[in-house]
Amino acid sequence: MLDVRGFHKKNPPAQELLETIGRTFLRGYAFAAEAGAVVDAEANLETVPRRFRGFAYEGAAMGYAVRDGMPFGGSGHVRAFLAGRAARHDYMAHIGVGWAMARLPRFRWPASSGVDGFMQWLVLDGYGFHQAYFHTQRYVHERYQDPGFDWPSGDHSWYANRAIDQGIGRALWFVGGTDPDVVVGLIGGYARERWADLYSGAGLAATYAGGVDEAELTRFLDLAGDCRPQVAQGAAFGAEARVRADLLGPHTELATRVLCGLPAAKAAQITQDTRPGPEPVGDLPAYEVWRQRTAGEFVTPRRSQ
Repeated sequence: MLDVRGFHKKNPPAQELLETIGRTFLRGYAFAAEAGAVVDAEANLETVPRRFRGFAYEGAAMGYAVRDGMPFGGSGHVRAFLAGRAARHDYMAHIGVGWAMARLPRFRWPASSGVDGFMQWLVLDGYGFHQAYFHTQRYVHERYQDPGFDWPSGDHSWYANRAIDQGIGRALWFVGGTDPDVVVGLIGGYARERWADLYSGAGLAATYAGGVDEAELTRFLDLAGDCRPQVAQGAAFGAEARVRADLLGPHTELATRVLCGLPAAKAAQITQDTRPGPEPVGDLPAYEVWRQRTAGEFVTPRRSQ
């Protein structure tokens, strides 16, 4: 898979990890595409090993969103999916909806008014990941940004490209083969004002997906420079997604201890403590306020506790 996409291959274990994630995503998609009812898909999803189960739920959400977006596919599939076991995987599920949007014509996209105000930005995160993963030349090497992206509608549509960049940053962890030097080099090719969002996404991927040891995580954090708080914010969000879904594992514990200076459960708790209400704060969407508050908790380096 990495060979086909032309992504960097750091070593065989990292390659196998990333390819397993890709295969698991596709399994989840197939579970949703073939299921007669959500409970049938859930039964299959729950058989996926815990380290990779979140990626299967992500793929299933894409499958259901595609079904919702097809002319004769019916409607309400994503809503029904999120009402079940996927509620604990809601971060990953909304990212999966973004994958579907990247494959559907815009007139078949879900109305942004029907998506939770926090989660709509994760939908765009998923969209950005898809574009960088499958259109790597344009979105990674040419650093493309859509100047007229108009989803979601409303006063904060200007934030869309920032949310997309967060997804691109996650994808760079895959494009760079989990090699910190390669990932940082890719981020460095973008305009400086995009780095914070890209580093945030890469920090999330390093924590949720893994693929690095302690020395590599330390190097990644060191190379992030002024964007270290954003790396920690992304790591904390990744930890929260794992904790919420009861999928916490050693690679996430290691990542938060290095990138956040905290055990995963404590890093995840910070995201809950800093989460604002749903209303915008000034000119910023609540989601960005949440990210800034979380990053602010890591401006002063922490010692692992």
